[in-house]
Amino acid sequence: MARTIPAALDGSDKMSSRTKISVVGLGYVGLPLAVALARSFDVIGFDVNEARVSELRHGLDRTFEVDAPSLRASSMRFTMDVADTRDADIHIITVPTPVDQENKPDLEPLKAACVAVGGVLKKGAIVVVESTVYPGVTEDVCGPILAETSGLISGEEFYLGYSPERINPGDKVHTVDRIIKVVSGQTEEVTDILVDMYGAATSGGTFRARNIKTAEAAKVIENAQRDINIAFVNEATMIFQKLGISAYDVLETAGTKWNFLNFTPGLVGGHCIGIDPFYLAHRANEVGHFADLILTGRRINESMGKFIADRIHANLIGTSKILILGLTFKENVPDLRNTKVKDIITVLRDLGHQVDVHDPLADKGDAQQFLDIDLIESLSDLRGYDAIIGAVAHSVYRDLSPAAIEAMMVEEGLVADIKGIWRDTVFSPQIRRWQL
Repeated sequence: MARTIPAALDGSDKMSSRTKISVVGLGYVGLPLAVALARSFDVIGFDVNEARVSELRHGLDRTFEVDAPSLRASSMRFTMDVADTRDADIHIITVPTPVDQENKPDLEPLKAACVAVGGVLKKGAIVVVESTVYPGVTEDVCGPILAETSGLISGEEFYLGYSPERINPGDKVHTVDRIIKVVSGQTEEVTDILVDMYGAATSGGTFRARNIKTAEAAKVIENAQRDINIAFVNEATMIFQKLGISAYDVLETAGTKWNFLNFTPGLVGGHCIGIDPFYLAHRANEVGHFADLILTGRRINESMGKFIADRIHANLIGTSKILILGLTFKENVPDLRNTKVKDIITVLRDLGHQVDVHDPLADKGDAQQFLDIDLIESLSDLRGYDAIIGAVAHSVYRDLSPAAIEAMMVEEGLVADIKGIWRDTVFSPQIRRWQL
């Protein structure tokens, strides 16, 4: 059977403003990408979350990745009905790829997205996966699902592509419209189309991966590499704690060497760094290789919450009233996914301490529903805490004055600084201090 010309070309060798693109999944990854693409193409965003679609239609992005003026000015449309994407020349899938309770890849959201897209896929269309996966998923998992659902032949009547997302939540410098986009298509012609499409969305340019599996592998090691480097610093921090020295002081000193890598200790949460290494380890196991270093790094980083809680507990005097500042997985973002602050809270409560939590960026309802944590809404008039823990380096906490912090504490309270937020802050002599 002769191959169908990809519909995105519209009879020419270039894409045009008439090219129709659907973005499936409008979270931290999908929404910024869709807005960037909508500057050059006809874009429709699809999401199954009714509340999310409603908010976006009203110009509200609760992830803070796209500001209200940019969202309201965008020409893109939003829908909860996948049938509205039927005319799309290119479908881009940006749904989450989490792990299950046993830390094995959970591809169900991705498979469901493929079923949905397959049901509306037209001849000549291209399906691009941006979700983080292990090498082989796009062609060996997504391709067959799309083919079965659509009744079309992969590589002849529809085409596959992969372009790994590189969104860094809260990062306003390395945004999707400024970074290099890695692209790979099932054929050279498809790769050309994707280079054209992503090249119109980002000033950072594109990089052609040799093939789809290479692009998938590149993505998964980007985060695995960070995880391993952080694990080294975390393990060194555990050693330094037993030696009575601060890791932040050590790192500041070591950082004067020109080629020292700047990684800091702490909690590794979120949807990427704490998840993606398990995808690579899973695939390695399937081909008969035990990913020892990767899994050791994961084990060290997963243990960090308990280690920190135990160290803070050792510096407390009896059962204490504790205030934790910050719950999200990262500073200055509202994202609660896989936050490891939860581990600290759990351990301290199990040790008998009363723990209150404040975070002005986190959604109170989400904290209660997904983490079973009731957030304090305001720091005003809080008093009598035996310890205050700086868990997340939100700007609002960096800006707190020593007097404001001390006002919430008992006279000889403990300031526990996980992120080095107040390293240079001068507190009253009676205030006790602990930091990583």
